[in-house]
Amino acid sequence: MKIVFLQDDFPPTSFGGAGISTYELAKGVQKAGHEVFVITTVRNESEAGKSEYDGLTVYKIASDYDGRWRAWVSLYNRPVVRQVEALLRHIRPDVVHVNNVHNYLSYHCIKIAKRYAKEVVWTARDAMAFSYGKLCTKRYLGHLDARLTWRDNIRQAKLRYNPLRNFCIKKYLAYADKRFAVSDALSQALEQNGIHHVTTLHTGIDVDEWQASDDVVATFRKKYDLGSKKVILFGGRLGAGVQVVRAMQLLARVEPTVLLVMGREENTERMKTESIGLDVVYTGWLAGEEKIAAYNASDIVWVPSPYFDAFPRSALEASASGKPVIVTNYGGAPELVRDGETGYVVNPLHPQEIADKTLDLLQHPGKAAAFGRAGLGRVKKDFNLDDYVARYLTQYQALLG
Repeated sequence: MKIVFLQDDFPPTSFGGAGISTYELAKGVQKAGHEVFVITTVRNESEAGKSEYDGLTVYKIASDYDGRWRAWVSLYNRPVVRQVEALLRHIRPDVVHVNNVHNYLSYHCIKIAKRYAKEVVWTARDAMAFSYGKLCTKRYLGHLDARLTWRDNIRQAKLRYNPLRNFCIKKYLAYADKRFAVSDALSQALEQNGIHHVTTLHTGIDVDEWQASDDVVATFRKKYDLGSKKVILFGGRLGAGVQVVRAMQLLARVEPTVLLVMGREENTERMKTESIGLDVVYTGWLAGEEKIAAYNASDIVWVPSPYFDAFPRSALEASASGKPVIVTNYGGAPELVRDGETGYVVNPLHPQEIADKTLDLLQHPGKAAAFGRAGLGRVKKDFNLDDYVARYLTQYQALLG
């Protein structure tokens, strides 16, 4: 088969969760013997053009615009769509697999893909097909009801509101022959917002890549002066910074612990202001071997997103590293982490709950180790990359067959 992946951002330009997951899927499909191409975007014209990344052929299209127009440009980004069409006309793929396109490639690419490919597949990796941003309405936070009204969207979008946005997205998604979501929670949220016939296919991960030697871990701990301290790792979506600081304040009263914050510096300014007096280490953005070392150097991983988090990759990476995870009850994290078996599921709006569960694991290292082993075993069994790739290949072949 000849397969094209569409994804707004892609390594090495970006190492966001959706981009990494799309890369791993594309690489797995290529290893299975298929011809794979990736169409993505970059912000600078100097980075645009055809290139190769880890053996994959990647076409980069330059696109940048003022974010205030996203509700319109995300539907139809004319200069980008023209280039995507030219590439698809040249490649003539059997399958186009559309991933995140809501920022730069635009949803119109789904319609274009249907013109040149035999089959089109769409995977939802977040709530952006019906939401203007993070899903955190009172209705959802209080009752896990993901339905959004036009009033909800106006409150979030304000002057960026486009009354045709969600209607048009549904029309474009009708061109996809098969629709997937990365968690049951996301499938249900899409259904609640009028996007039907979505199948769940959980993201997979290569466990072997998330192991680090004792020497690598020791080097990492020395670099960040962690010594023999107990370490809690917090990374991924840093929007939970306020809750994390409050939980650390409660924890510090009874258990000396260092919080290792892994993320972009511009997203940690408020945390730095509010965490004065706490033992907090900011690593900045980590990728590759350093990121793997960060997980392996930690005792517990926190993923307490205070909003809908479709299937947090940081929780998947933590489990693949054999670490106990304390995750949010919002979104798809509870589908990965079994409460009281591989970690704890908490309400992230309750810092005391986060602190209590963390203290339980810190004071019972045997239990923490057992949770980590159970989480690793669960990932190997239910969320491994080989099975993930195989399931998608089966879907492609079924559509073509």
